[in-house]
Amino acid sequence: MTRILFILTWITLSWMSSATMANAESLPYVQDFAAEGKVAQAKRLPILVLFMSPHCLYCEKVLQEFLIPMTRNADYKTRVIMRQIDIGSNAKLRDFNGVMTTQRQFARDQHIQLVPTVKLFDGQGNEISDPIVGLLTVDFYGGFLDKAIDEGLAKMNAKETTAP
Repeated sequence: MTRILFILTWITLSWMSSATMANAESLPYVQDFAAEGKVAQAKRLPILVLFMSPHCLYCEKVLQEFLIPMTRNADYKTRVIMRQIDIGSNAKLRDFNGVMTTQRQFARDQHIQLVPTVKLFDGQGNEISDPIVGLLTVDFYGGFLDKAIDEGLAKMNAKETTAP
């Protein structure tokens, strides 16, 4: 009986530990859009930003079921830079123009009213696809993300070919 209790305890602790580790994974929070923008321009990659709130269950679902798995896929490393912003945070943030602000104020400046919202930007801070607001259709959400990334890549590459 003691052995069975030990095994059940070990299984429970192992499961809890792996669940905690899974939830600990996240996207990096934006700290310096000016620097991120330079990288995006050099690599000709869009910057995908998840505007979220830590208490939003839908935001967590978008992170855990879509964005974090995408960061593990090598194909996405050459297609997009992914970051997040906590719309309620006063953490410092340098915007695309190099001006210091906060995550909260940047979200306000972007007119974010609902979370999760995903926006794609070029290296200068221009929106380059339609925002994805909410999580209405889980079955199609990955497709919505891919479409937005494809649109962003196309616009970034079009700018590159039309630049003098």
